[in-house]
Amino acid sequence: MQAAHTRRRHHGYVSLLITCLGVLVCLMLPRGLRQLAAIGYLALPLVLISSLGMPIDEGRWPTLRRHGFRLLGFVTWVASLVWYLTPLSQTSTGVPLLVLWSVLVMWSCERLIRNLAKERQINREVLLGALAGYLLLGLGAGLLFSALETVVPGSFITTRTSPGPVLRPHGSGLNPANPVWALDFVELNYFAFVTLTTTGYGDIHPVTAQSQMVCVMVAIAGTIYLAMVMGLLISRYTARGVEDDLEL
Repeated sequence: MQAAHTRRRHHGYVSLLITCLGVLVCLMLPRGLRQLAAIGYLALPLVLISSLGMPIDEGRWPTLRRHGFRLLGFVTWVASLVWYLTPLSQTSTGVPLLVLWSVLVMWSCERLIRNLAKERQINREVLLGALAGYLLLGLGAGLLFSALETVVPGSFITTRTSPGPVLRPHGSGLNPANPVWALDFVELNYFAFVTLTTTGYGDIHPVTAQSQMVCVMVAIAGTIYLAMVMGLLISRYTARGVEDDLEL
């Protein structure tokens, strides 16, 4: 039974990583094909339910938490679908998405770290799971930035060529009747990973108080995640070394 739970956890790590990489690959496609990333974003909540909605501990409270997490994932999926299909003129649908995705991503990282803490040794699947969590933080931040830009246009500006908006349509012009998925989100996803890694190239700037504070929280979340995961991995390597010494 324990081996079956471990295999299921490892399969969850791999499926989450594949989904995150799939979204990144879609964002690298030529303009007009990047909308395929919306499919990956819509799949992410469902993958999170499948990979991280498994039991971690036994008991009534952990079971309620697991059901709550799965419910949150489904509600976030519905909110994402509504947001993608909403015309650009109706920006209010991005507000619940901001809240739901923030909670879902942070809760997912918490459950992922707890799963990683249950691993007795470091192997390929565990390393892939740690990487998947970091990519999830970056993609979640990219979606948050994009939703914030649709709710409050002008939250981010780019100075790469000339100052202007960072959300551009895939077509020839910006039509308020077009759905949200018709926008190109690649620049804000790029900026999300720049913020997560605290690199700071200076080509995109948050210019409103809301966007600036969201960037601060993303940078802090990335630093905390790395510190916790690195601590877990190092402790497992250390414990394995002690066990090998005792066997000798």
